[in-house]
Amino acid sequence: MIGVYGGTFDPIHYGHLRTALEVKEAVSLDELRFIPCREPPHRDAPEASPEQRLEMLRAALQDAEPGFCIDTRELERPGPSYMVDTLASIRQEIRAAPLCLIVGLDAFAGLDRWHRWRELLDLAHLLVMQRPGYSPELPDPLQAMLPERVVSTADALRESPAGRIHFITLTLLDISATRIRSAVAQGLSPRYLTPDPVLHLIHSLNLYRCG
Repeated sequence: MIGVYGGTFDPIHYGHLRTALEVKEAVSLDELRFIPCREPPHRDAPEASPEQRLEMLRAALQDAEPGFCIDTRELERPGPSYMVDTLASIRQEIRAAPLCLIVGLDAFAGLDRWHRWRELLDLAHLLVMQRPGYSPELPDPLQAMLPERVVSTADALRESPAGRIHFITLTLLDISATRIRSAVAQGLSPRYLTPDPVLHLIHSLNLYRCG
């Protein structure tokens, strides 16, 4: 069973890595792919280039958890990085193996604004990361699909290639790429927010500094 964890990773940090590990263990993923996007369709362009973000991701994962790997297909594909296209491409390669898209609860709450969003569940399961005590209001189209899609156990995900939704409660670290970029811009140290090899690259590539 393969997990897909997409993002700009501008830069990758311990919040990403710890979340990925907890999700991998929670549902016993055989493989978890970090997929850096080239051109995010729903947010501002990343500050670091695709090549720089990939270099930082590789540095962060050089001694990482077994089963963690990097998938560069979105960086290699021109235009906006639509997840539906990414999942379709992976599905062609893995055939009927279970595929899981990892999303946060806020992203899930806005899923109906994603490009061809209804096709996502034809291609993958959704693993929705939620914080204890946090429950945003979901739009009607998502509310309507929950009764027939939600499964309470990870084992149910292995019974089909796609189409199910599983909520995972995590204690998410209060770390963000925005916070790291802001610290660097202000001349402050982001150490202990991101792995030291990533921090070294941020300094050596002169990333996120003002002027």
